[in-house]
Amino acid sequence: MRFLAVDDSPTMLRIIVNTLQRLGYPEVDGASDGVEALEKLRRGDYDLVITDWNMPHMTGLELLQEMRRDPRLKDIPVLMVTTRSVKEDIVQAVKLGACSYVVKPFTPQILKEKIDQALSVATGR
Repeated sequence: MRFLAVDDSPTMLRIIVNTLQRLGYPEVDGASDGVEALEKLRRGDYDLVITDWNMPHMTGLELLQEMRRDPRLKDIPVLMVTTRSVKEDIVQAVKLGACSYVVKPFTPQILKEKIDQALSVATGR
C-alpha cells in the first residue's frame, strides 16, 4: 500500500511518516500542503491520503474537495488529521468525503484504527 501524508508542519509530517512506517506501511510519501499533494496524487498511485486540515495555499478540506471532483482521484480514501475537534467540522469533512477523522495528538494505535476504518469504508467492508 502506498500512502500520501500531508501536513505543513515538517515535524508533524515526519511523525506521521515514521509512525506509518513503524505500523508496517513502508511506502509513504509526504507533501507540505494541498497544492503539492494534488500534484503528487495526479502523478502517482496512492491507496490512502492522510491530511492535515489547516494548511497554507490549499487546506486539507479543499484538497478533499478537489480529489472528489477528479474522476481519477475520487475513490482514494482520505483520513483527516487535525486539532479541530468540533462536531460540525467532523460532520463537514465526512459529508465532503473523508472516510475517517483523527484529532491531534493521537497515538500510533489510534492512527492504525482510523487507517483500518478508512480502508474498510473505501472497500465497502
